Formats: sequence, structure tokens, C-alpha cells
Amino acid sequence: MKVKDFMIQDVISVKEDDTIKHLLNTLVKHKIGGVPVINADGTLLGMISDGDVLRSIKPKDTVVYDFYSLMAIAYEKGNLEDAITHLKDQPVIKIAKKRSIITVKEDDDMETVLRILAKHHFKKIPVIDNQRKVVGVISRGDIIRSIQKDILQSL
Repeated sequence: MKVKDFMIQDVISVKEDDTIKHLLNTLVKHKIGGVPVINADGTLLGMISDGDVLRSIKPKDTVVYDFYSLMAIAYEKGNLEDAITHLKDQPVIKIAKKRSIITVKEDDDMETVLRILAKHHFKKIPVIDNQRKVVGVISRGDIIRSIQKDILQSL
């Protein structure tokens, strides 16, 4: 079985200059956890997930060492609302994963995708053509549905 047989072709993506607010609206509206980041031509620039957003807004701990009492005191700097206010208008490319993006092609085997998902614990893998344009995505759920429909049904 090839990637093109079970990939999602109607790809939900964001453009590199879309805001984090737009990204969050997209994720919530479509009930998904991540999307490819593309340029105006549809070329893959990165991947961004709900986890990337959470890591960007999580409270930062600052450690202050009190050498007189030999204690380390951690305190929270800022708050969640301030972090979101600062981040919401930033472009998604600022926090997207841009390097070492693992992709597959339409003619790759399902086994290749299984190895990648198992090894890297990804939720989604972009499917690209020879010009690095996004032509599809494959999620863990797509693989499970394919296994259930095409393999388990025949056993």
C-alpha cells in the first residue's frame, strides 16, 4: 500500500506569516493538533503543533540563589494571559519547527510511514512532491483507520 492510497489530500495548513491566533482558531475549528507551515507557493517551510504553542506560553521559572541561606528559590515570571497577549500576533513561523522536517512522498510504502511514526512519535507527517509542495498529510489516525479497514477486515 502506498502513501497516496491513504493520505489526506485536503490539507489544512497555515502560511508562514499567519498569526498564532489564526493558528489556534484553525486548530480548534478543525479539531486537529498540528499543521504544515507553507509559503505562498505551497512549499513546506515547517510544521507547527499545539505542543509548540504550549511550550511557547508555558510559565518560565527563574531560579534565584540565596547564598546566605544556601537556598534556591524559583518563582514564576509573568502570567499566562501576558504570555498569550505577547504571542497571539506573532507569525507562526517564529515558533514552528523548521529544521529536520521529516516528509514522505506519495509513492512511499505504508511501512515507511509506520517506521517514521514509531521512531519519532510524530502525530502527522507532511506528504510532498519533488518541489517540496505539500500534497497531503498522514496522521497516526489515518494509519489506524487504514489498518482497520484494509487489513483487519480481511483477517
